[in-house]
Amino acid sequence: DLQAVKESLQMSLSLLPPNALIGLITYGKMVQVHELGCEGCSKSYVFRGTKDLTAKQIQDMLGLQRGGTTQQQRGPQQQQQQQLPSNRFLQPVHKCDMNLTDLLGELQRDPWPVSQGKRPLRSTGVAMSIAVGLLECTFPNTGARIMLFAGGPCTQGPGMVVDDELKNPIRKHLDIEKDNVKFMKKAMKHNAPIPQGGRGYLQFITQYQHSSGQRRVRVTTLARNWADASTNIQHIAAGFDQEAAAVLMARTAVFRAETDDGPDVLRWLDRMLIRLCQKFGDYQKDDPNSFRFSENFSLYPQFMFHLRRSQFLQVFNNSPDETSYYRHMLNVEDLTQSLIMIQPILYAYSFNGTPEPVLLDTSSIQPDRILLMDTFFQIVLYHGETIAQWRKQGYQDQPEYENFKQLLNAPVDDAQEILQTRFPMPRYIDTEHDGSQSRFLLSRVNPSQTHNNMYGWGQDGGAAVLTDDVSLQVFMEHLKKLAVSSSS
Repeated sequence: DLQAVKESLQMSLSLLPPNALIGLITYGKMVQVHELGCEGCSKSYVFRGTKDLTAKQIQDMLGLQRGGTTQQQRGPQQQQQQQLPSNRFLQPVHKCDMNLTDLLGELQRDPWPVSQGKRPLRSTGVAMSIAVGLLECTFPNTGARIMLFAGGPCTQGPGMVVDDELKNPIRKHLDIEKDNVKFMKKAMKHNAPIPQGGRGYLQFITQYQHSSGQRRVRVTTLARNWADASTNIQHIAAGFDQEAAAVLMARTAVFRAETDDGPDVLRWLDRMLIRLCQKFGDYQKDDPNSFRFSENFSLYPQFMFHLRRSQFLQVFNNSPDETSYYRHMLNVEDLTQSLIMIQPILYAYSFNGTPEPVLLDTSSIQPDRILLMDTFFQIVLYHGETIAQWRKQGYQDQPEYENFKQLLNAPVDDAQEILQTRFPMPRYIDTEHDGSQSRFLLSRVNPSQTHNNMYGWGQDGGAAVLTDDVSLQVFMEHLKKLAVSSSS
């Protein structure tokens, strides 16, 4: 195995760009950091394999100069050009090719004797720490790659997973489940710490075939600050994206709905929402009226309210094929389109001014309005009671009512534009007050006025909806009570 690794590494050297920087660290019971800048003889710095080292300690022991602020502001190539003369451990391939090839050729198994019934001592954790510390000291804020070649488990020092006694087998799944692992907690403690104030990153690599036939790779890299949730809750709250969170929760709920019962998924959504309110809300215990949400959380409960009522979780009157299609589209569309699926957009057209977005609420249904609702899957054109009567009487065909004709055509033109630009094409529904297909609108609006309270709202309160569903207002009242309750 060692010979095969040496041959592979020697071959890899010939494939690297001449200006690529490379270094070599070998380890066994001890850890050797090889100096590639010296000619005529091989030179290395030896470290004990049982002691963990910080980047500052490595810098002092190896006599390295840390890159300053001016270096960090420059590009990676400028950093390399400045540091190359003083960096003995990381050298360009074209300068150390022969030296490194000789080192690899002379590389042998760890000469430290191994007693019978023992495992070889491997200081893998210390070797990795030194490699990371070396890069931190010499090329801060620069991309690098560490390649580890291991001939067995770490048996010494930080990161140790098994001791050197062959009679003691390495931990198994059953040992982990029963917490019968002697070195695991210590190894996890070594690997787990995340420096406060640092930054972590996520990288998404997407491969797809374009309609032109080309295969494309898209790489998205995101960097975020680390924050301790117990002490820096305000930093986490400031970075909360309620729209992205709503879509993520919707996709997670849809995934759970494939295997769990519908009521269980709804209860899970409710629990997550209550916990969010308890964690990030501003309130006094047992006082629902004191509950306040910051601006970047204020719309999230509303998204969850509409998600609970959506066709993604309410499968009544939908075939399994329709439900599968709806859920599939939620998983493949972008953020904006997914939000439209969760909470449709409602536009109002009237004689009072230009078209405007209005609340997805029964109060928006007025006799002298035309409503255009975009649910992504349907484009619903709803004519109020008065508008519908005028249209039936043919006022739009009379020259003196040209403005009424323009009012009727405006939402139709906007709907046609959506139909032409969206794929797959939505279903187009043209309906009116008391029309058979008005249910597509009435089933999605917030039922703030129903047959139970329609007489308490006055004449301008909008149309009443025949439903027993709770309104957003009632939903928020119950949510606040549960969030501030001492017993929840």
